[in-house]
Amino acid sequence: MTPFFKIDKRIEDASDKALSMCKEQFDTIGDIAEYNQLKVQKAFIDNGISETHFVPSTGYGYGDRGRDTLDKVWAQVFCAEDALVRHNFVCGTHTLATALFGVLRPGDNMLCVTGTPYDTIQGVIGISGSGMGSLKDYGINYSEVALKDERPDLEAIKSAVNSDTTMVYIQRSRGYELRPSLSVEDIEEIVKCVKKQNPDVIVMVDNCYGEFVQKREPIEVGADLIAGSMIKNAGGGIARTGGYIAGRRDLVEKCAYRLTTPGLGKEVGATLGMNRELYMGLFYAPHTVSQALKSAVYISALFSVFGYDVKPKYDEKRADIVQSLGLENEESLVAFCQGIQSGSPIDSFLLPEPWDMPGYDSKVVMAAGAFTLGSSIELSADAPIREPFYAWIQGGLNFNSAKICALLAAQQMLDKGLLKG
Repeated sequence: MTPFFKIDKRIEDASDKALSMCKEQFDTIGDIAEYNQLKVQKAFIDNGISETHFVPSTGYGYGDRGRDTLDKVWAQVFCAEDALVRHNFVCGTHTLATALFGVLRPGDNMLCVTGTPYDTIQGVIGISGSGMGSLKDYGINYSEVALKDERPDLEAIKSAVNSDTTMVYIQRSRGYELRPSLSVEDIEEIVKCVKKQNPDVIVMVDNCYGEFVQKREPIEVGADLIAGSMIKNAGGGIARTGGYIAGRRDLVEKCAYRLTTPGLGKEVGATLGMNRELYMGLFYAPHTVSQALKSAVYISALFSVFGYDVKPKYDEKRADIVQSLGLENEESLVAFCQGIQSGSPIDSFLLPEPWDMPGYDSKVVMAAGAFTLGSSIELSADAPIREPFYAWIQGGLNFNSAKICALLAAQQMLDKGLLKG
């Protein structure tokens, strides 16, 4: 297969079979990528992007033309009235928290309709921890609707939404859950359901891992606000930090007041030379997401050949870039992550071990040899060390690189006598 890495013939044969299984899915991914690339390119052209938009600003950042126009480009791409795109967002959780605190007020009622949200957002809401300045500490009420058979329970959602519901919160991706991620069509059903019960309810979508996976985004089906991270899909593997919020103009303005200060909002904020990366990251994002999707589909096919449980299956419709892989025991889980790390361009010599990672309730093992620390659009594999011992794999800046990492993960398991099949 390659003169650079030693791969057992059994694994090479499985890889050949997996590639033949993936052909139809790869064609579909290519079609979506082309559509989204043209959509992004049109927004750049319509807004007349030039070298002048990359000029740094300092201090207050008044009149930063590049910053203000970047918001317009994002709004057009995501079919929103306005957007807030800033390198100041330190991670996806910070971006989501800014949106929640920006929009909700004491006494408001937030309803999550996709079960309990991702681990790191639980502290923001006040589900876990206390006295940290969570929504709960500020008198914002929270409730949730459990999933039914791993899907949103529309009947239960209908019963839970009433005239007192301020916000309906939707987590598009699965987090460390095995439920299917939500497609834009799934989100559309939820939006129709809740708006029928309360037309004034604010529908917010945690869009992390979902950008450019489909041809439409949640705003196009009635969501009022979406948010995500620039070191996931939206930054194309180029943005080194940052996040975005997009949606209704009045809601985005409130979020801007939370990020900076009331009365100033979007009018301030030096870009310090970061604009070029944020523009370029958005431009590359549709292609980079397509590479991550191909990587996920291939890994699903490869390990299904060996007899492992994979979610989603290689030929299922995708709603995000995340691939779950059931490895059945701690030893196989750790070996898989160590194999992924061994093929990474950065820190390949490190050996991932389970550790107490901040924000999680169990030890986590993580393979993440990335150019940007914590970048989930670059190939990574991580998992909490708890039953049923699934790994969550996401990213892949290019398919060929991700493919060899997957093969090395299988090789690591084979060398340790852990590979099934």
